[in-house]
Amino acid sequence: MASLRDIKRRISGVKNISQVTRAMQMIAAAKMRRAQEQVRASRPYAEKAWEVLVHLSQQPDAKGQLHPLLSARPINKACVVLITSDRGLAGGYNSNIIRTTAKFINNYDKPISLVTVGRKGRGFFARSKYPIIAEFDGLPDRPTLLDILPIARIVINDFLSFEYDEVYLAYTDFINTVVQKPVVKRLLPLLPEKMDEQAVAEHVGQYVGSRHPYIYEPGPVELLDVILPRFTELQVYQAVLESLASEHSARMVAMRSATDNANELVADLTLTYNRVRQEAITKEMMDIVGGVEALK
Repeated sequence: MASLRDIKRRISGVKNISQVTRAMQMIAAAKMRRAQEQVRASRPYAEKAWEVLVHLSQQPDAKGQLHPLLSARPINKACVVLITSDRGLAGGYNSNIIRTTAKFINNYDKPISLVTVGRKGRGFFARSKYPIIAEFDGLPDRPTLLDILPIARIVINDFLSFEYDEVYLAYTDFINTVVQKPVVKRLLPLLPEKMDEQAVAEHVGQYVGSRHPYIYEPGPVELLDVILPRFTELQVYQAVLESLASEHSARMVAMRSATDNANELVADLTLTYNRVRQEAITKEMMDIVGGVEALK
């Protein structure tokens, strides 16, 4: 059995760990609230952007000559933009999206390359010898659209230059504080008629275009040339925000569980310490009584 000194040291160590995990829980909770506000503030904008895009794509002038970002073509090669975190201690957040992405790649019957956002995803797929064409890390806790532009520009340019025929987003959709859902959804081409398969369209209702064509100035084709790249950038930005909110929520829950487990372990160790101490005291008393009896 461990000595009293060893048990006391272990209790002290576990208490120190619980203080660290409690502090990390509080920090994650503050970051989670800010990330949730950012996600919820961006969703109405994404919904209205979808509405404008669907309506523009249904105009007679736009249907005659589809924009390259709206055109489906035979698939020879695809790309996946994987969004993970730079740090661990977030429960199953990283492992869940990595496992979902690996399963998607293994079931896909065409060659796939990766663009990784976050060190955890890059590390896993680099060790697994998957082709990684670009990697990004060090995103701020409250990213702006300018922080996301390089990621979106790479996949847009490669898609337009026929490097890839499909681009997918692998991210974690934020449902609530306890539930986060890892998903892999299509980013390019943009297909409004298949909105259920489109990235970050989970919170957008099905929009049915107006029966009456609107007059756009400039025309629908010119507007699509401007709107479609911006909308693709918005999709990547929204996916990053969803993933950040999911990451902070998962880290807060994980640190809360770690703190509770540490407190339970301290309670168990304290009982063990008291029992060992009581046994030691009883043994010393019996030695004293035995010595007195021997002197008699």
